[in-house]
Amino acid sequence: MGAKVKMYTTAVCPYCNMAERLLQSKGVAEIEKIRVDLEPAQRAEMMEKTGRRTVPQIYIGETHVGGFDDLSALDRAGGLEPLLRG
Repeated sequence: MGAKVKMYTTAVCPYCNMAERLLQSKGVAEIEKIRVDLEPAQRAEMMEKTGRRTVPQIYIGETHVGGFDDLSALDRAGGLEPLLRG
């Protein structure tokens, strides 16, 4: 898998865990996690970049996928694996 995966997350976030499991099931070995609960400036940056305040917010490469529901829908539509391949 080629594309880099970045996820804005918090310590206690069931949707973040579900997103991580889905990505791992697709062969993603490494996810860069940005803890917005530990770094408030990162939450502000996330909200500015995505227009959303909820976690997870997932990027695959330069593409903002969105949250877990968006990731799951992308997978069901067959769009996740091509995006992960870069």
